Amino acid sequence: MKRTTWWLAGVMLLATGASAQQAEAPLLGATNYAYEGAMAAPATRPSFGDEFNGAIDQRRWRWDTGQNKTGWPNHELQYYAGPDRTNARIEKGALVIEARAEALRNEPDWGGQRYSSAKLVAKQTLGYGFYEVRAQLPCGRGMWPAIWLLPMDGSRWPDGGEIDIMEMVGFDPDVIHATVHSAAFNHRLKTQRGAEVRVAGACTDYHRYQLEWTPETITIGVDGRAYMRVRNDRPGGAAAWPFTRPYSLILNLAVGGDWGGQKGVDDAALPQAMKVDYVRYWKR
Repeated sequence: MKRTTWWLAGVMLLATGASAQQAEAPLLGATNYAYEGAMAAPATRPSFGDEFNGAIDQRRWRWDTGQNKTGWPNHELQYYAGPDRTNARIEKGALVIEARAEALRNEPDWGGQRYSSAKLVAKQTLGYGFYEVRAQLPCGRGMWPAIWLLPMDGSRWPDGGEIDIMEMVGFDPDVIHATVHSAAFNHRLKTQRGAEVRVAGACTDYHRYQLEWTPETITIGVDGRAYMRVRNDRPGGAAAWPFTRPYSLILNLAVGGDWGGQKGVDDAALPQAMKVDYVRYWKR
């Protein structure tokens, strides 16, 4: 989510410069690490989670508003509201992150945006383990919901790595993307690693977006079936595999941007919301 225009993937090349070439990517995302397999959440109590009953637990989550004045990456169009507004709220046992067509001119950090939304970051950093986020996605044109992980240790992107458990763009509804980024494997080098899957009813029903992260593999799936796997089997050290440190889990709904706004924003479709039934994480 942090990178810019990574959907312009072109031909996927191995970072080692090997002669074997990946197939040309389709319109969106990276499809060079497709995988099929079962994914089952542990039956034990999660190490971290939120069932979203009552108000948003500020011991677990913080609102990220830090780049409102200067603007967010990827040429996104939203202002991320803080806890004083209701863009992020609990309704009927679910977290609602809502994008609206509104200019919050009275906010002291307003940067000229015509849209508002919210971005929540888990205060507890998480690492190896199994993640499951049950969510219903927005499908209005211009929407860009994401469930992802990023280190908060001050490392520069993409050196510190990034794990995208779920991304979707509203103009291509029901197509779910999973991607990982590092210094050696990212959109700037046309080497980003990922896959996509069609999830019927992603915008009308809840689905379980899953990640299993181990020292050797990153596997991502939906509803108990994996569709992407990246292995720690490429040379380059941390440039190829920086996924050895705790990351923060992020839930956000961007508006527009280099990917999400490729076909404009349908103001008439707003407000739109990503709804999250629960977040669960099992440490391993």
